[in-house]
Amino acid sequence: MNGHDWLAEQFEANRTHLRTVAYRMLGSLSEAEDAVQESWLHLSRADTSGVENMGGWLTTVVARVCLDMLRSRKSRREQPLDVHLPEPVVKLRTGRRS
Repeated sequence: MNGHDWLAEQFEANRTHLRTVAYRMLGSLSEAEDAVQESWLHLSRADTSGVENMGGWLTTVVARVCLDMLRSRKSRREQPLDVHLPEPVVKLRTGRRS
């Protein structure tokens, strides 16, 4: 397995957690997915040879991406047209049935 494949595997193993963190920070599933994709771009361009905790590193990256997105909202003074409620999260069950 080459380095890129290993990074992709690590990213996929952490994707659900990263999406959850991003959703909690941003309140939007689509923006959360954008933040997760942006974190993949950071990962694919970074030198991660010294990273001991890839999950922690990825969580930090996605949190910083989300903070940048929130700052961007504030600087553009975006105002929702109506009351904004977070999008509902639907958990899909996989595996065994009760």
